[in-house]
Amino acid sequence: SGKSRLPSAPDARGLGAMATPRYIGAIDQGTSSTRFMLFDHDGNIVARAQREHKQHYPKAGWVEHDPLEIWQRTTEVIAEAMAGIDASEVGAIGITNQRETTVIWDKETGEPLCNAIVWNCTRSEEVADRVAAEAPGGKDRLRRYTGLPIVPYFSATKIVWIFENVPGARTASREGRAIFGTMDTWLIWKLTRGSKHLTDVSNASRTLLMNIKTLEWDSHLLETFEIPACMLPEIVPSSAHVASVDGGVVPALAGVAISGILGDQQAATFGQVCFKVGQAKSTYGTGAFIMMNTGSRAVPSRNGLLTTVGWQRGWGGKPVYCLEGGVAYAGSLIQWVRDNLGLIKHAGESETVARRVENSGDLFFVPAFAGLFAPYWRSDARGIICGMTAFHSAAHVVRAAVEASAFQVMDVLDAMSRDSRVRLSALRCDGGMTANHLLMQFQADVIDATVTVPAVSETTALGAAFAAGLATHFWGSEEELVSLWRKEHEWAPQMSGALRQDLTRKWHMAVERTLNWHGHGAPRGLRTGATAVAATPSATQRNWLMAMTVVAAVAFVIGRGVSAGMGRA
Repeated sequence: SGKSRLPSAPDARGLGAMATPRYIGAIDQGTSSTRFMLFDHDGNIVARAQREHKQHYPKAGWVEHDPLEIWQRTTEVIAEAMAGIDASEVGAIGITNQRETTVIWDKETGEPLCNAIVWNCTRSEEVADRVAAEAPGGKDRLRRYTGLPIVPYFSATKIVWIFENVPGARTASREGRAIFGTMDTWLIWKLTRGSKHLTDVSNASRTLLMNIKTLEWDSHLLETFEIPACMLPEIVPSSAHVASVDGGVVPALAGVAISGILGDQQAATFGQVCFKVGQAKSTYGTGAFIMMNTGSRAVPSRNGLLTTVGWQRGWGGKPVYCLEGGVAYAGSLIQWVRDNLGLIKHAGESETVARRVENSGDLFFVPAFAGLFAPYWRSDARGIICGMTAFHSAAHVVRAAVEASAFQVMDVLDAMSRDSRVRLSALRCDGGMTANHLLMQFQADVIDATVTVPAVSETTALGAAFAAGLATHFWGSEEELVSLWRKEHEWAPQMSGALRQDLTRKWHMAVERTLNWHGHGAPRGLRTGATAVAATPSATQRNWLMAMTVVAAVAFVIGRGVSAGMGRA
């Protein structure tokens, strides 16, 4: 962590106030850290600072953040990145944030009632199951309003959990004293010294409380979860001047407009300038998040995807909708191969080791460690390595792990094409795993489409900056932003159609073999679109199941690792 500047960044020290802003700022409040960046008119990063915050795990499956610590980190990174730069040089700031993470605080004291419940926390599973069972349709019964299934992932279930487990929370909310927000709302409330309680349409669409057609809090949804409307923030456009920074709170940004708000995946899609219907991006991090622009049409998914609001430009502007699918294990699978199997020393070594073999030798690794996510939604699935023979080496296992991310993204993109009836011609990719060029080429091969990686890798922060800059006319149009987008690398598909079909068929055979491992009475056979998400197993169960699925691979590592050159990896 810390502050860094591009070598070519202009020295702003001593310039003083300027009539024309030179920069747009972006707060990127993520799951593990908070960053602040400044972008110039060409979309280049000229200054940045980053600080991590602590992860709290009070119980297995529970994840919390301290909202006050996150606010402290936010003020620190702003001060560091803004050193020597006058607030008048910043035309506006945008905010992008981890979505769904839930904060409830006392608006009179500014104190959170409890730690923030993070998006991937499973504690509200009982709440989700209970609400789903209250009416026909189960977990999908609110999809026509929200585009989402009723699962612990989304904010409404977390709010209810707080009501039921934090003394006085429900009463305080009904009295209008306790108010709710996702991280964007919390930061704006702090940046404006409590004068603005806002969220944008992209974040609101991830709460299970906003009607994605009307872009308003829906009375039926509020009644379903018994959440009082008075505790909810005002919903505003993603790109509009909605507030200004209070200089008494953050002197470095005194008076600067807050004119961009986007959830992190929507921000990455905006930063990848996916402004046309059918354009899509994939972010490869711990998991992988895939989003496709469906334009002014909220496409209902029949193939296990989420329908969500992408963004809204300007007051009264037409919303842009997206289809979204998430993959649980992408970069985390490579970390698992490193930490649990010891096949590589660091994640960056995965490409080197995978290139020791020409291909995976029909070895397939399906990382369904906690079930299959989009587009299958099968909680009974468990991870598997299949197709092994005595021929295979540890390098084949590593290569299969790398290729697994591409196959999983392929499945989500296929579902998107079926839902949207748009065939993908190109995929824009970002995230840490894009440094693995073997993965990027294989991704292009299995989806039969061009894969591109942008020159500016910080697409999430860039998207927030773009939204803010458009609202304040720092940039004139979406077309201008498209002209600023530059590709760093590009991969065209090189695989024959026959080989692609063969690999896809075998991948789906491997996926089918992951089913019916956990739980009872699960439906047999592979299908997409089911949204029955069951309880995450305990840490002991999960570790045992993970170990059982790779016992054969471990045997090969022991027996053949040294001869494959992996004993030193």
